[in-house]
Amino acid sequence: MTLLADLAVPAYGTATLADVLPGVAAALGVTPARGDLPADPLGLTATLAGARRVAVLLVDGLGADLVRAHADLAPTLAALSAPVGDLAAPCPSTTPVSLATLGTGLPPGSHGILGFVTDVPGEDRTLTHTQWQDDPDPAVWQQCPTVFEQAAAAGLPVTVVAPWSFAGSGLSVSAYRGATYTGTVGAGDLSAQVLRALRAAPRGLVYGYFADLDLTGHVRGVGSDSWRAQLQLVDRMVAQVVDGLPDDAALLVTADHGMLDVPAGTRLDLDAHPDLAEGVRVLAGEPRARYVHALPGAADDVLARWQEVLAERAWVVARDEAVASGIFGPVDDAVVERIGDVVALARGTWALTATDREPGPSRLAAYHGSLTATELAIPLLLARGRALS
Repeated sequence: MTLLADLAVPAYGTATLADVLPGVAAALGVTPARGDLPADPLGLTATLAGARRVAVLLVDGLGADLVRAHADLAPTLAALSAPVGDLAAPCPSTTPVSLATLGTGLPPGSHGILGFVTDVPGEDRTLTHTQWQDDPDPAVWQQCPTVFEQAAAAGLPVTVVAPWSFAGSGLSVSAYRGATYTGTVGAGDLSAQVLRALRAAPRGLVYGYFADLDLTGHVRGVGSDSWRAQLQLVDRMVAQVVDGLPDDAALLVTADHGMLDVPAGTRLDLDAHPDLAEGVRVLAGEPRARYVHALPGAADDVLARWQEVLAERAWVVARDEAVASGIFGPVDDAVVERIGDVVALARGTWALTATDREPGPSRLAAYHGSLTATELAIPLLLARGRALS
């Protein structure tokens, strides 16, 4: 479904990030619960036929468009097969939402991690999911069982390989609970630990996460030499895993979102428009996916002002319309208030910065979070061990 000419609704249960781990688990003999969603819409049971061990590597910020545009710098990635074409990131197309979507196999409206920064209903505070530890309790904030939990309960060994500094965080617990967490200290260590985990048992699921490509893109831009150098490192890391795959193992490489550079001419500073703060209780989200929580009785006026000022720069709608559009998948009543009274998703290369309230995020070179093709399109790339080729 298309919202506007340049924004699309993720096709949950058809070809999104939420469909990856359920399909892998199904290929390994475990069918996780997904409500009304199909068990394996990507057909990974057939694609991974014969595999006893599967690694899923998520490279933060490795959008499908970026992979195609830089095939010369990433020959290993370019040579991998793409058995189902591009997938879609969830909404908003941002890391905490995507990691929870991957880990649970469910859309954001079900698992409740609905933004980079969200309001905590009834508590007059916000939660930045990348800085979250144990308040609120992850088991309460994100109550859906993960695919890892369900696989482990069925006797399938499951391992997460990710930065040691993220171990035990609220986001890691919410997305990965049920798996054995192995901490890493860089790209070379990640590839070594993924291979070690694959070799540790005759059957198993291993998930690896690499963050630095996204970080470099945010700070330097995806058009920078720094980002291109980081991509080359990612390609070498993937090559090490591919070269070391056990004969009966497979590797899937995917991402959590794409990314685009935002020039100075397409930045709207919300703090330079005092009228946009009238009636607003909390500004949440991030520069390309904003949640605006209104003071009691002010929601209609806030919506009208934001629509007038932002005009064609963003899709600006009330919460009910955003939910009805399907961008979050079905939204559970228990989490719906985490979405703003007003939702604003940036169009084109616009970013809705807030230079006074958010000086750090407002200085970044590249962003993601909205529903343009570049932000949504993520790869699903496949390598097979020699016995499966």
